[in-house]
Amino acid sequence: MREKATVLNESDMDRIVKRIAHEIIERNKGSNNLIFLGIQKKGIPLAERIRDHIENLEKTKIDFGKLDISFYRDDIDKKIKTDFNITDIPFEIKDKDIILVDDVLFTGRTIRAALDAIMDFGRPKSIQLVVLIDRGHRELPIRADYVGKNLPTSLNEYVEVMFKEIEGEDKVSICWI
Repeated sequence: MREKATVLNESDMDRIVKRIAHEIIERNKGSNNLIFLGIQKKGIPLAERIRDHIENLEKTKIDFGKLDISFYRDDIDKKIKTDFNITDIPFEIKDKDIILVDDVLFTGRTIRAALDAIMDFGRPKSIQLVVLIDRGHRELPIRADYVGKNLPTSLNEYVEVMFKEIEGEDKVSICWI
């Protein structure tokens, strides 16, 4: 993979986190009924950042969970994966407003799998989707409620998202496959 262009830097990502946090508070009229779920692996640092910002603004504590959708994917037989992550949802989700967070929305299949996984834990009041990047090319009728940046790409490009917590820097790039 070869980098074609840097699309977002650290300050861009910070601005997006703050904007989305404010949008979530406004749409939900506060944070009282919210739960954040980050999709393993890159949805987690983004979800934590947005949740932390809302907690600071609202002076409240918001439940946070981690969701691994590996066993819910419809292409699990095509991808051999040996490094499964953990799902950690140590609270009740029934009648809660879930803020589901992932880094990139592409075909929609990851989100479909996440919705199936969530329903195994109970029936939330609502599920709202946050993505840092929406790159298009949907195969399923799924859209994000909160989008950091719409980034039209070709199918021979790849969006690489990097977080300080994982790779040591905050950056979003378009790469050639």
